[in-house]
Amino acid sequence: MPTLDEPLKKVLGPPTAKVMAEHLGLHTVGDLLHHYPRRYAERGELTRLAELPLDEHVTVVARVADARVHTFNAGRGKRLEVTITDGSGRLQLVFFGRGVHKPQHDLLPGTRAMFAGKVSVFNRKLQLAHPAYELLAEESDAREAAGTWASSLLPIYPATAKLESWKIAKAVDAVLPSANEALDPLPDSLREGRGLLPLPEALVKIHRPQSKAEVEAARDRLKWDEAFVLQTALARRRHADAQLPAVPRRPAPDGLLTAFDARLPFTLTEGQQKVSREIFDDLATDHPMHRLLQGEVGSGKTMVALRAMLAVVDAGGQAAMLAPTEVLAQQHHRSITEMMGDLASGGTLGAAEHATGVVLLTGSMGAAARRKVLLDLVTGEAGIVIGTHALIEDVVKFHDLGLVVVDEQHRFGVEQRDALRSKGAQPPHLLVMTATPIPRTVAMTVFGDLETSVLDQLPAGRSPIATHVVPAQDKPHFLARAWERVREEVAAGHQAYVVCPRIGDEEETVGAKGAKKGVKAGADAAKGAKGAKGAKGASSRTKAAEDADGAGPGTGFGADEDAGAEAAGDKRPPLAVLDVARGLAEGPLAGLRIGILHGRMAPDGPDGKDAVMRRFAAGELDVLVATTVIEVGVNVPNATAMVIMDADRFGVSQLHQLRGRVGRGSAPGLCLLVTDMPEASPARARLGAVAATLDGFELSRVDLEQRREGDVLGQAQSGVRSSLRMLAVIEDEQIIAEAREEATAVVAADPALEAHPALRTALDALLDEERESYLEKG
Repeated sequence: MPTLDEPLKKVLGPPTAKVMAEHLGLHTVGDLLHHYPRRYAERGELTRLAELPLDEHVTVVARVADARVHTFNAGRGKRLEVTITDGSGRLQLVFFGRGVHKPQHDLLPGTRAMFAGKVSVFNRKLQLAHPAYELLAEESDAREAAGTWASSLLPIYPATAKLESWKIAKAVDAVLPSANEALDPLPDSLREGRGLLPLPEALVKIHRPQSKAEVEAARDRLKWDEAFVLQTALARRRHADAQLPAVPRRPAPDGLLTAFDARLPFTLTEGQQKVSREIFDDLATDHPMHRLLQGEVGSGKTMVALRAMLAVVDAGGQAAMLAPTEVLAQQHHRSITEMMGDLASGGTLGAAEHATGVVLLTGSMGAAARRKVLLDLVTGEAGIVIGTHALIEDVVKFHDLGLVVVDEQHRFGVEQRDALRSKGAQPPHLLVMTATPIPRTVAMTVFGDLETSVLDQLPAGRSPIATHVVPAQDKPHFLARAWERVREEVAAGHQAYVVCPRIGDEEETVGAKGAKKGVKAGADAAKGAKGAKGAKGASSRTKAAEDADGAGPGTGFGADEDAGAEAAGDKRPPLAVLDVARGLAEGPLAGLRIGILHGRMAPDGPDGKDAVMRRFAAGELDVLVATTVIEVGVNVPNATAMVIMDADRFGVSQLHQLRGRVGRGSAPGLCLLVTDMPEASPARARLGAVAATLDGFELSRVDLEQRREGDVLGQAQSGVRSSLRMLAVIEDEQIIAEAREEATAVVAADPALEAHPALRTALDALLDEERESYLEKG
């Protein structure tokens, strides 16, 4: 019997093991045992074909309804079309050339089988091209079957095109006896008190259940494993942090913070005041603050963070803000110095009383400017520094670093934020900000080492944002109307963003050739829309997406044959900033002042990123065509409209972030989500969810339900090797909360886990090779 650490190549042979390693990340017997079935098909039960996700690899159980061979090229070519059914829907399978012969004989009408392949669209219908398949015995034969198929429940595994579900099932059969070796990480008292299965029994039942009740019992146990082991890792981190010393930072009674507050032209919201009190209480303690500040887009997190930095400067320390991009770092530096006024002029002649230096440090700065900033930091002349990853470099030294603010935590891992914190003589206080609202369960799972503060109240003066989906492929006049709305906003004295998923360049000709043709067609559609507005309401100035139906050029950019290509199962490249900006300038937005902004541009200089943002903020540009570099931190209150091209290519949270760039002033905001995806697709459902609500916390739940849990975990806890496989952080809130309590109690009683060797082993498997330093970092 192989051990759990046994390499799969010794058990399954090198070819199968190589595929499992490369495509599923499975290397050992233990890895395979923890590769759980995604679902189970009951014998006699058919898969609901109407619910299959586009562009994903699926395994379905269905019955052949029809099979026909078509010839072409004067009989030299063959195509087999097989229609399978679940009784309520149909799906077409297609086989070509030499791949026709075997399925032609196997897949006769009435045959039941498992089919595996990637779902695509042809002629606006779902299909599987060249799927793998495994014929299934009927009920009477199944009772006599052995091994994998003995149960009435067929396990359907997460699979790939290289390795179908039934092949994974057979591999699991070969290693399942090794489940008896699994060490149980749950303390006996916890497992018995909650009536959970022993781990070896749970592993056997999750792979080869005899009933749905066994599946549920196994899932309950395995969810607890994942929740408890992860929460133990986070509890050990919290415990270690609480033992560290820190310098209490209490603001001077009539110092910099008081002077700043006296100049504010507005009153802080109740939420900002409450969160500030929580932060100031933490800063006053003699152990490091570890706090997560999250809130709605535009809720004023930067103001709260700035006041915390001023409090630390008041107390004689320095504060550093770490931003993920140069554009965001420059924007923070600009907005903070503007808010502080002459209070940011410390170190200059005639500086205001209590003033401090506020400096910017990025990787692209010139050598002389960089030396000056480094000198100001080491001498203490600069009380506040805003920077990118350049702040983490070894050459950066501080006089007395008292507070680290990490903006957009999801862009940084644990190691990166710890690298900056290690620059203090004693561990500095830590404030982590995220502009992506997340549910409490995610905060407990991903940021479980941090206390959480939430800002859920928008400052006064913020305007509502109307969001509409623009189905450019189905209703091209809607896109034409979108460009009309942009012109109307500009005519009213406002500005607009156009966001694209890709930069583009001279070498990338796809889309560039058709841009002029596409936008001209969009402009022509706009003219036609004016003639239809009496019948269809195209004259509406309040809704961007109310217009006449019609056929036309997709999103209006790219070659005609590319329009809606993804909806047809092909892969049209994402629209690019350079192509779209050119097309707009020559087409529907001709005559407007259009600028471009993307990450490949130089940060400084007359045409650099900072110069473009300054021109846009000053109102010298009407329309800014950009990538997602404007996603966070950009604040131009006069910008009221945003058109997001290929919106289906962005995630829910990202769309919400982008939308938050408009509606920041007194005029209402408008966000238009342009897509070529068909109405019934999951992508359109996602866009519809974004359009339906401005509640970032609600959207974060939608986002999480549509994504894999491991993605959520991996964003912030980069020391973690394993992803969550069984635990659903939205559905399993109670388990997560209880596991956190249990883990905290275990760690408080036994920080080194000396009495829990199996739990330590599980932690070793969860964390990477630097796991100990990961847990012990201050």
